[in-house]
Amino acid sequence: MIAPAAYLREFVGQSPATVHHVAAQRVLNNVTYRRFFAEEARRGAEIVIDNGVFDLGASLPAGQLLRAARAVNAAEIILPDVMRDGPATIRESDRAAVELLELGCEFRLCAVLHAADDAEWQRCYEHFVSCGYVGAIALPASRSKTPSGELCKNRVAATSHLDEQGMVDARLIYRLLGLGRAGHLELFDQREHDWIASVDCAAPVILGAMGVRMHPDGPYEKIPTPPVDALGAIDPALFPLIRDNIAAVRQAANCPVQIWEPQ
Repeated sequence: MIAPAAYLREFVGQSPATVHHVAAQRVLNNVTYRRFFAEEARRGAEIVIDNGVFDLGASLPAGQLLRAARAVNAAEIILPDVMRDGPATIRESDRAAVELLELGCEFRLCAVLHAADDAEWQRCYEHFVSCGYVGAIALPASRSKTPSGELCKNRVAATSHLDEQGMVDARLIYRLLGLGRAGHLELFDQREHDWIASVDCAAPVILGAMGVRMHPDGPYEKIPTPPVDALGAIDPALFPLIRDNIAAVRQAANCPVQIWEPQ
């Protein structure tokens, strides 16, 4: 779960501690955020450092990603990527991987699978599986406004394709990045793929803070939402709704993790 730094203890701590997707720029710029995830790492959580492209429009440089990873004792760094552009993502990831390894990077590296069409998607996937430096692959959320069967636009189709074609590499960790237009309902379809290790999302917190309920079995309508850091103060009266939203997403994913409440 992703939440503003002021509400990490209310919504993000995990029991048991498993995995967190953590924004590199917030680690570097926010002491509360940095200390919380360093504590979660000590509790046994695997910390995945996100490169910042979704929030900032461009990925942070390799040196800053490495500094953020070391600050919270991370396990993995998501390499720089370029939205919907496979060749550019390959170039940026290759370059960052070289820089990180030259800097003595001790962390697993995760590549994000981007493409403008299915042929490009296939080439991008094959590159990262065979390149030698990748230990994890992440599939971004499906954000197409219209239904599509294309692998590059439909994450359910993409994961099914990997499974059906025997393309899942047992050496790699696979992750989902965010929720798309189907929201948590997609996760019912993804349950069958037990090789998917994690999915991160801010929707339960953002929508709950807006007073919007995510019903466990649907329906789900993607509405305009502010960035998570633009939420401001959240009315404590909405905390139960936010926790219900979190529970709905975890139910959809068949995930047993609960919110950790320090004793």
